[in-house]
Amino acid sequence: MARPAKLAYLMFAAPLALAAPALAQQAPTAPNAPAQATPPAEAPASAADAAAPATDAAAPAAREMTPEEIAAFNQAVTDFTAGQSAQQAGDNAGAVAKYDAAIPAIRTAVEADPSKIDNVNFLANALYADAAAYGAMGQMDKVISLYNDALPYWRKVVEAKPSDTASRNILAGILIQLGNQKLAAQDTDGADPYYQEALKLARTSTAAQPTDAVSKNILLSALIGASQTSMEEGLRDEAINMGKAMMADGTIDATNRPSIEVMTGAKAG
Repeated sequence: MARPAKLAYLMFAAPLALAAPALAQQAPTAPNAPAQATPPAEAPASAADAAAPATDAAAPAAREMTPEEIAAFNQAVTDFTAGQSAQQAGDNAGAVAKYDAAIPAIRTAVEADPSKIDNVNFLANALYADAAAYGAMGQMDKVISLYNDALPYWRKVVEAKPSDTASRNILAGILIQLGNQKLAAQDTDGADPYYQEALKLARTSTAAQPTDAVSKNILLSALIGASQTSMEEGLRDEAINMGKAMMADGTIDATNRPSIEVMTGAKAG
């Protein structure tokens, strides 16, 4: 079957909402998102407590974090929380300044002990929030760079927390945006693996929560993309049928609606 003509109307979807993380604990960790922010601990734990040995023999050996690194991590939690507040107030420039300041110390904590999934989750969240703020300012090159940086961390979070629908949906959304970027550059072969991975994740989310509008729209976005890059039969029909049903019941979002209108002939491309 010939691939359908590429649709030029694919756009970058707005990132999913992300709540601020809770405070750093005594050891450098960050809680599962979403959670409410709380003040930092007054004193970090010892370096020995901060970096427990990795349990996987194949994983890199954990190392102790220095007191300076622990202090920098706790400051990163404060900066990240301030970035969230700035972003919620519409100050995206202020938000990226805080996120950019926070990310290096969070990355250091992950590098010190990659087995600590809470720190991996925190880094994934920080990169994702930073991308959202840059996206709001129209700096899409920064968004794509941050998404590529965040991708392995989100994969690790989803692998560690397979029942966490919110993290699964964020990962799927990132994959769709990376696929859209490839497709916009006429690279269908490069785009297809992103859409296929997103499809699998989105189908899992909609199977778990069939009426959830966010999960349904992520699945629809993945179908729209994959229908333009894959040789698999039925994807375009599935996207059209799902899009029609979602327009009828009012659950389709503003990003997917134009695509479905073009695919169904309701609006000229």
